[in-house]
Amino acid sequence: MRKHLPILFFLIISFTAKAQSYLGYFHDNYAGVQSVLFNPASIADSRFKTDINLFSISGAVENDLYGVKLFDVYKDGYDFESQSKVSPKNANNGLANFDIMGPSFMFNIAPKHSLAVFTRARSVSNIKKINGYLIDQVKDGLDQSENFNYNLGNPNGASHSWGELGISYAAVLFQKDQHFLKGGLTAKYLQGGVNAYVHGNNVNVSYVENTVNPKQGALISNGEVTVGGSQDWEKNDDYEFDANSRGFGFDFGLVYEWRPDYDQYDLSRAKPADNNFRDLNKYKLRFGLSVTDIGSINYKNSKVDTYNVNGVVTQQMIDDAEDLYDFLNEHYTKISTSKGVKTNLPTAIRADADWNMYNKFYLNLNGDINLVSDSKLNGYGIADRVTLTPRYESRWFSFYLPMTYMEYSGMQAGAGLRAGVFFIGSGSILSNLVSKESKGADFHLGMKIPVYEKQFKDTDGDGVIDKEDACRKVAGPAENGGCPWSDTDKDGVFDKDDACIDVAGPKENKGCPWKDSDGDTLLDNVDACPTVAGPVENKGCPWPDTDGDGVLDKDDACPKEAGSAENKGCPDLDADKDGVLDKDDACPTVAGPAENKGCPKVTKETLAQLKVEARSIFFTTGKATLSDAKKGETSGRLDAIKEILKNYPNAKFAVNGHTDNVGNAKANQKLSEARAKAVMDLLIEKGVNPANLTSNGYGSSKPVKSNKTAAGRAENRRTEIVYLGNL
Repeated sequence: MRKHLPILFFLIISFTAKAQSYLGYFHDNYAGVQSVLFNPASIADSRFKTDINLFSISGAVENDLYGVKLFDVYKDGYDFESQSKVSPKNANNGLANFDIMGPSFMFNIAPKHSLAVFTRARSVSNIKKINGYLIDQVKDGLDQSENFNYNLGNPNGASHSWGELGISYAAVLFQKDQHFLKGGLTAKYLQGGVNAYVHGNNVNVSYVENTVNPKQGALISNGEVTVGGSQDWEKNDDYEFDANSRGFGFDFGLVYEWRPDYDQYDLSRAKPADNNFRDLNKYKLRFGLSVTDIGSINYKNSKVDTYNVNGVVTQQMIDDAEDLYDFLNEHYTKISTSKGVKTNLPTAIRADADWNMYNKFYLNLNGDINLVSDSKLNGYGIADRVTLTPRYESRWFSFYLPMTYMEYSGMQAGAGLRAGVFFIGSGSILSNLVSKESKGADFHLGMKIPVYEKQFKDTDGDGVIDKEDACRKVAGPAENGGCPWSDTDKDGVFDKDDACIDVAGPKENKGCPWKDSDGDTLLDNVDACPTVAGPVENKGCPWPDTDGDGVLDKDDACPKEAGSAENKGCPDLDADKDGVLDKDDACPTVAGPAENKGCPKVTKETLAQLKVEARSIFFTTGKATLSDAKKGETSGRLDAIKEILKNYPNAKFAVNGHTDNVGNAKANQKLSEARAKAVMDLLIEKGVNPANLTSNGYGSSKPVKSNKTAAGRAENRRTEIVYLGNL
């Protein structure tokens, strides 16, 4: 058994791999059915009618203990132990993944709904928290080791192989303007294969060498070790297929696309040749999020054994053991045994962002997060990673350059291409070409039959696609099978619509020449009354007289109301309702008797009121300015006079000024004139028509009382408004 230990560790750790399939390829918009493995929503609104996978495989290795120049490993004379670079730690890790996809297909079942069915065989192996110093010490056997003492803690390893039959459904969930959201769900039937695992609990080992007899050196250990598998490997180390070891799993995901140019893909404006733009990638930015591998397989025939590994062994004991169980049972104590176990899938969160930089050039950022605990018994999962992938993609060709930071193996760079029915690539090929200490490698390849959505051909551009066009090189309407209609008389009206096939005529008259049915020199096409003669000026119709007042509507300002010709066909008005028509009314807005031409007469009462108001206008002594002391009262009197005068628009009034006899007669005359004009100007300012007013000054020549008394002189200092007659 001794000589098999280094091989075992080499296979488990040095050639273990990241659980990541098709690195750099699966975010291609033309990845087809492979893309459903990472996000089931991706197949909705795809660029495929259908995509059939014939066969594809992906494998990968990753560890953080051994680094090699990968392409030297295959050369003759390569010594792994001396030429590899060992990076031991207290907790080294490794992962392994192989994924074979069998016959699978996807297709669009409706414009917004897609379906995929796939078959898949998978193998994932993990080894976590293994002490690298111990591995380096015992790789040649205990007899080649030096003294050591290591606390191994809780090392953990698991390997699982199984098969899947999956069905995925995806649909467009929301679409409005630039926002586009789709979702998908995968349900998987799982068939168990091989499952094996080992788990340590507080394990410590130390070695004391024997310089006289190396094989008698003592390996002292303590702690617990649990080993188990999908069957009782202790009784039978040949694999036994168990059809009853099965389970179910599922994936789900969402994809959001930002489509700023959504108006360019408006289906209402799509031509038949556009095929509803199904062949185009319409997003500027795409974001995807999914959770994969939720589920488990129930191994009913599994066996789990836990051993207390407190004890001492030598190299000779290891050499004499037939197998692992023989070694454990002979040298350690089994403390528990159980049967039946559920093995969970490697559940993970996957996210990506895809940017359409320009035309067919894209930049993708994606990553995985493992959701399986490192310390879980029989727990295995993927490695956390982040990948940046620039790519060029078209319908029949893609080229991509993934650059990845892996949880254990660090940075790596690769390349891949898709050409028609074939794709091949590696996420680490470029870094492995130059690195002298590669800690990971991966590859993927496959063959498929893609059937793409595409634009239809329309050679003559008539909107009838070639496969439905009876005249592919000559444009014609769809209703005539894509062929042009005939036009015998060459009048631009097709025979199918032409009522006069052999005589040219306008389209408006069904291809027949126009007539002049009423003989008024206007052809029927421009004659508004083709059956009744009328003047050209009225478009061939007779002039109407709607209200029958003898004034034709064209000259009638009131065509629906009878009136006189003198008033342009409108009835004569009497706005002030005084019985005098406005045309004869000198005062059309103020009622008055006919004998006064419709204007009101100035009454004695009106004149008396004017006299009262005028005598209450007060001036500054010896001046023609209003008295400041009684300015408010005077203004009110002027307003009252204005309101009286506006009722007599055709009457003429005089504003007369008078003084007493005190002082110089000439001065009194000028003062009376100035005061009369001042009152007239103030009334005009308030809105009285200037044509209705004049002003006069009479000095002291017309006293109304004796100037010998103060009371008499006060009466003589006055302003009067008198009626002079009509204008």
